[in-house]
Amino acid sequence: MKWSILGKGKTSSKRLLGGVVGIAVVILLYVYGVAPLVETQKKADEEIALQQKVLERYAEFLQNRPKVEAELERTRRQIDDIQKKLLLGETPQLGAANLQDLVKRLAEKNGLSLRSFRNLEPKDGNFYRKISLQIEFNPTASMMSLSRFIHDLENQETRTTISEMDLLVFNPRMPNNIQGSMVISGLMKGEKPKAKEKGKEK
Repeated sequence: MKWSILGKGKTSSKRLLGGVVGIAVVILLYVYGVAPLVETQKKADEEIALQQKVLERYAEFLQNRPKVEAELERTRRQIDDIQKKLLLGETPQLGAANLQDLVKRLAEKNGLSLRSFRNLEPKDGNFYRKISLQIEFNPTASMMSLSRFIHDLENQETRTTISEMDLLVFNPRMPNNIQGSMVISGLMKGEKPKAKEKGKEK
């Protein structure tokens, strides 16, 4: 009777051990077999989704390519038109010299006698620099010459503007003798605005 009970105890222990081993095998299979496969599949799904988004964007770009290229070409033409209207020169001094030569040429063309030139302080803007020149002209008896000079200044390929004008008429009843001064301005290429460094912003 005792032998029989001992035998049953050994059998139960073997079964328990077998069950534990079986569970351990299942856990090991999951950890080293199923889990990596699941993670790999998840990463593959994410990669496929990302590639699909890239392909969709590329397809959208190809679909809109003619429109994008037309817009780029239009922008290039606008930039070229703007460049043609700028004063030549790489420095403010050269820009001012070119503006002075331009004003002299137009004054001579229209028979206007200039008395003096004075370069004003250039003003920097975003990508462009404003060059200004103050001139004084001798008394003139021809309003037509003065009008044509002003017209030519504001209607030429190089864009110039008259920002200030002070005229002196000796006889208001007969304005046939006028002298005065003007501030003439033009634009030239400037420096690109520098990005503010972190920590130095106020």
